[in-house]
Amino acid sequence: MWGGRFAAGPAAIMEVITPSIDFDKRMAMQDIAGSRAHCRMLALQQIISQFDAEEILRGLDIVEREIKDGTFAFSRKLEDIHLNIENRLKELVGDAAGRLHTARSRNDQVVTDFRLWVREACARAEEGLQELQRALFAQAEKHYATLMPGYTHMQPAQPITFGHHLLAYVEMFYRDRGRFADCSKRLNESPLGAAALAGTPYPIDRDVTAKTLGFARAMRNSLDAVSARDFALEYLAACTIMSTNISRLAAEIVQWSTPAFGFIRLSDAFTTGSSIMPQKRNPDAAELIRGKTGRVLGDFVALASVVKGLVLAYGTDLQEDKERVFDAADTVEVSLAAMAGMIADASVNDTVMRTAAEAGFPTATDLADWVVVKLKKPFREAHHIAGAIVKRAEDARLTLDKLPLKEMQAVEPGITEDVYKVLSLEASVNARMSYGGTAPDRVREQLYFWREKLK
Repeated sequence: MWGGRFAAGPAAIMEVITPSIDFDKRMAMQDIAGSRAHCRMLALQQIISQFDAEEILRGLDIVEREIKDGTFAFSRKLEDIHLNIENRLKELVGDAAGRLHTARSRNDQVVTDFRLWVREACARAEEGLQELQRALFAQAEKHYATLMPGYTHMQPAQPITFGHHLLAYVEMFYRDRGRFADCSKRLNESPLGAAALAGTPYPIDRDVTAKTLGFARAMRNSLDAVSARDFALEYLAACTIMSTNISRLAAEIVQWSTPAFGFIRLSDAFTTGSSIMPQKRNPDAAELIRGKTGRVLGDFVALASVVKGLVLAYGTDLQEDKERVFDAADTVEVSLAAMAGMIADASVNDTVMRTAAEAGFPTATDLADWVVVKLKKPFREAHHIAGAIVKRAEDARLTLDKLPLKEMQAVEPGITEDVYKVLSLEASVNARMSYGGTAPDRVREQLYFWREKLK
């Protein structure tokens, strides 16, 4: 390509380190779309003839078919997807192919392709998150009143419903969807026509190519257009936060599916056995999802480390951006699909959950609240009273709702039989009627909201 400047060929090692075709061929369809838009604009502006434009478009159609059919011969000697397509185009339509690169550079070409690719990846991530939300919603709808222990510090805290717990993740993943939507909106500007870094003397119309490719506008600064990779970093940041959130759910699935908890049972489709222990049902899918979070974070850190010291405008360092983004995209997309399938397929053990919810005196706060409301005590004093009663129940190995009234009155004589109305799990959960609370009636409200949102 640059034989006019260089007398000798590249060193052998350059043929190893320079080519990117092994990974950037994933952008073939985006490259063809960008070339079509550029070609039509060149003809519209009378920069190339209509005949040459039609020949180029005819050749691009053939190249597209060959790539989709798997008959296209990719060559490492041609370095990247752009030169591979351009070379084949020349074989197909002759000299007209050489006119396609008028008024553009590989610098604006590659980042145009990349923005198009990341925009599609954002849409796929949003879709995957929505499917996961739907799977969580379906389980939450079935178990809106199923009692389970709520934890803080991994110690029993207060009883909640399983539906309420699952809807917490629905909320979390909705924010993740918003991050991908924001990323897509911000990256949706066209660099095409910025050329190498300074623009071009040809009378191009960048608004036409931007509109053709579905971009909101052309980027205002040609230097920024070819050098900016914050859109890729933002995508990786969204992937990283989402992976962190999905990892928390994966950790709970691993925990819930152990015999020690027994809250849920994963199907054979999402578990594996052991090579030596025939009784094992290992939650491998959940563990792999949890483990892959580190990989996605690594992709973000790797690209941030590449970009942080780069001066404007383009450096071949930026060739490192795509593998990191492609790897993160593959990882989060398969993780989302696996998690949605696992959630949809899981069976819930209501009885075990309820029994577990009884441990650890989870209605102690309800006891303290009763003392505040009925005996007009300050909450700190009520807290102390409830703590002393819990100690008596613990010594007697009884739950609070089974502790005799005289034991409570030994701590606070003003306590009456009425206190037992607030000490059951059901009473505790039903009392949590504040907006966003775990009371089944409130959970039904949340379900109604999400039913409309997830249609």
